[in-house]
Amino acid sequence: MKKILDTVLLLALPASGKSEVRRYLRHLSPKVCGDEFHMGPTVQLDDFPYVHLMRRIDDELERLGKTRVFFKSGERPFIDPRDWGTLIQLVNEDYDDLVAHKALKPAAVAPFLFDRIDDAAAKVGIPARLGKLDAGTRAAAAKVLEKEASEWLKEKLSAYPDTLKGKTLVIEFARGGPDGSSMPLKAPFGYEYSIGRLSPAILEKATILYVWVTPEESRRKNQARTDPNDPGSILHHGVPLEVMMNDYGCCDMDWLEAHSKTPGTVTVSAGGKKYVLPIGRFDNRRDKTSFLRADPKDWKPADVKAVHEGLRGALDRLAAFG
Repeated sequence: MKKILDTVLLLALPASGKSEVRRYLRHLSPKVCGDEFHMGPTVQLDDFPYVHLMRRIDDELERLGKTRVFFKSGERPFIDPRDWGTLIQLVNEDYDDLVAHKALKPAAVAPFLFDRIDDAAAKVGIPARLGKLDAGTRAAAAKVLEKEASEWLKEKLSAYPDTLKGKTLVIEFARGGPDGSSMPLKAPFGYEYSIGRLSPAILEKATILYVWVTPEESRRKNQARTDPNDPGSILHHGVPLEVMMNDYGCCDMDWLEAHSKTPGTVTVSAGGKKYVLPIGRFDNRRDKTSFLRADPKDWKPADVKAVHEGLRGALDRLAAFG
């Protein structure tokens, strides 16, 4: 029986093809995924829903005549870039909840989400923001956001598997740094920082599937996929241009791999310990994946073959370690 990968960090710049890769894997039979890709049935974690919800909270605060607390504007980056760590802490908590099958039944979901974001931010050194809102503002924002927050919680709880045995956990996020930055990127930007904030329980089993594109190609594909009528969609959300240039203008993955002592790996430090993570690259510098957004009946065999073989090669490299 072929080795089944336990935990795969699916990493890339925005619009690189991560979500399309996930869609392709869901399209395949469990046998093909196991035999050819070393992937069991997948369980997904992703930090994008939190980015979307943080932007929605800011929208409501602005509508109420209050100061935004997460982003400089709806089209601009984080006010405090340490929130890249906030997002990782939320992913860690999602992982812990998933493993423990933690039943979450708050009386109201939006206030629960507000507290959860504040608590995660505190772990990276950011003082409470939503907890400092006046009672009237907090209640008004929570009332408007309760439906979206409830949908978030429903989706989170529905992702709990009966067991992780025989399954592959896929954790997806995008990181980068300002255009023109020198390497290594300074915290809290880049993959070195964010991977290093993942919990030991994740890092001990993690491998990296890196969807490789240039920042220029990432910006082109981001513009092409953006649907302003569907901002919360995994497949069709767009990242504002200033964010693309400031937060994703460059990527430190090449630097991390080149400076790891073991070829084909990335080394990060977390909690005083070094973790050596195998990396497999799916080369998407010439776009192989955009067609996967279409109806599968319209997929061309030659396009499918290119994706299939590229992914198989990258995942074979991951399975070859350890």
